[in-house]
Amino acid sequence: MQSHIDRKVNRIIGLDGQPMTIHDLPPPNTKRWVIRRKAEVVAAVRGGLISLDDACRRYTLSVEEFLSWQKAIDRHGLPGLRTTRTQEYRPGDVMLDDD
Repeated sequence: MQSHIDRKVNRIIGLDGQPMTIHDLPPPNTKRWVIRRKAEVVAAVRGGLISLDDACRRYTLSVEEFLSWQKAIDRHGLPGLRTTRTQEYRPGDVMLDDD
């Protein structure tokens, strides 16, 4: 497991193109996971700002839940994070707006 001491990156470029530090991440007590917050955590882990273990511990996430966010972004971009529960999309599935 990687600890806070092992962190090598102090900032990354965030979703809005601005520098993002550990202090810009959602608070540890976050209960409402909107697309932006999920994407920020995924970007922070991918960029080395926080380890996967630290992110899961900080946000009380399972590794599987975090990986589902990452997979959703990889397959469907940010709209893939719209679902409120883990859902697998198959090729050809249509994503509908909530309107």
